[in-house]
Amino acid sequence: MNTMRKLVLFDIDGTLVLTGGAGIRAMNRACEELVGHPHALEGIPVAGRTDRIILSDVVTRAGHSLHDGLLEQLRDRYIVNLRREIEKPGKLQSFESLGARGGVKAVMPGIRELLDILEGRDDVFLGLLTGNFEAGARIKLEHFDLWRYFRCGAFGDDAADRNELVPFAVERARRCGLPDIAAADIFVVGDTPHDVACARAVGAVPIGVATGGFTSAQLRESGADIVFENLGATTEFLKLVD
Repeated sequence: MNTMRKLVLFDIDGTLVLTGGAGIRAMNRACEELVGHPHALEGIPVAGRTDRIILSDVVTRAGHSLHDGLLEQLRDRYIVNLRREIEKPGKLQSFESLGARGGVKAVMPGIRELLDILEGRDDVFLGLLTGNFEAGARIKLEHFDLWRYFRCGAFGDDAADRNELVPFAVERARRCGLPDIAAADIFVVGDTPHDVACARAVGAVPIGVATGGFTSAQLRESGADIVFENLGATTEFLKLVD
């Protein structure tokens, strides 16, 4: 009998890990190579947005159109650059010692313990919900040995609008064995108002975590009734799932 009754979807950047700016550097370099803009992401918001919409903004500002061919080229160059950038040392350190976030690489507090527990439960299905292209998500999480926890998810390849991503994640989870569940049993964990909005768009439960660029107050104002300062509060998080 299939006992899985809860789907928990995690964002990546600012929620699970900090990559020391590897993604920004890799995308800037891809845009410089193909669009001719050396500081392509300067002034463009990135937190909580899909890679596809970020690149669309970059290309539009440069006076081009993001047709499928150019998107594919940019994505491929970004992935090549990300493999290189993620290996740069940055400032790999514990979360507690973080000051300015520029250049910092870290797994967020409590993440490994929480994922170990959730992975071991037969009533929980773990997935990803991220604006990263799938190949980029894998590079980032494999670097920290976290990719192995997630059997599937929804990614920036699937849609430009993050609010459209939850149904992709649900459908893929079903193909992997998750039975039909109510929207109230789907939890979306993220560090930005965009994560909150995409959960709200389908009636799922948003769980805010203030380990990215937004405070607990800002996440609550965006519509998250449940907010953690960080996911080191393992017991409290598990109570929500229960």
